[in-house]
Amino acid sequence: MKKTLLALSVFAAATSAQAFELYNQDGVTVDMGGDIEVVYMQGLEKNSEFQQDIQDADVKFDVRYAMTDSVQFGAFFELQDTGTIPGDTYVALYTETMGSLKVGKLCTALDDAGIGADYQYGITTFFKGASDGNFCLPEAVRYDIDTGSFYATVAMAQDKADTNAAIGKNAIFLDTRMGYRVADFDFTVLGGTTETDAKKTETLLGAEVRYAGVENLNLAAAYYSMDFDKETSNTVALAAEYQLDVVALAAGYSFSSSDAKAVEDLNTWYVNAGYPLAPNTTAYVEVGGNDVKDSNTGLAIGVKAEF
Repeated sequence: MKKTLLALSVFAAATSAQAFELYNQDGVTVDMGGDIEVVYMQGLEKNSEFQQDIQDADVKFDVRYAMTDSVQFGAFFELQDTGTIPGDTYVALYTETMGSLKVGKLCTALDDAGIGADYQYGITTFFKGASDGNFCLPEAVRYDIDTGSFYATVAMAQDKADTNAAIGKNAIFLDTRMGYRVADFDFTVLGGTTETDAKKTETLLGAEVRYAGVENLNLAAAYYSMDFDKETSNTVALAAEYQLDVVALAAGYSFSSSDAKAVEDLNTWYVNAGYPLAPNTTAYVEVGGNDVKDSNTGLAIGVKAEF
């Protein structure tokens, strides 16, 4: 998963890009979408060089068959990195009022955790542990429902094929994310747990609140706690995004602490600006950093597009 904790835009909807409809006849639809991101960036590590990185190059196909007026059966397939690595691959059942159920290789509920609108230099501390932020798994089941006010995701994953060291062959990963929208607020709680083959337990808990009651301004705050092998880390995050004419300005800050003796407190930050070159296409500049000794201030200049 190429994602940091602040990787989800406060402004973004669940599906921000419009896919192309390739076929629609007799209750069968076939849509194609994708995304690409090219960036020149310098990492935060000492002596990091400014270099190019292709971070996304995906093509997605979504096929759905109408079973009744309110129920669809679907299949989803994603090709990543110009087709050499398969991404999400699952079958699904979609309903108008009872939500959707997906089975296959897909991302679970905690993959949607996060506040803010960073591009490259968001928070990673919350995810450090056995999972290390990897919540896209090959043997998963996910249920989603969104009624407009209430929304929820519940997921389970295993790894009997032993392709992900974060879980192990004999463990099961469970997570959930639930929220409620009221007035200009959006409240979210989330959590997940697993026990690795080494009998080490990882538990993640979090709470997020978003506020959009001021014109052109979105604010968000979050608290996250992770316990891994009897060591606990806590993260507090703040983020803001302001729409200035066509330019979107964003900033975020976090403070993380841990009760592990060898782990020091960590402050991270970012500021950025994004400009829409075309529909679903953004050119951006971002600066970010942390207070780790001898770390760099990072600079990223990139373009990302979705269709």
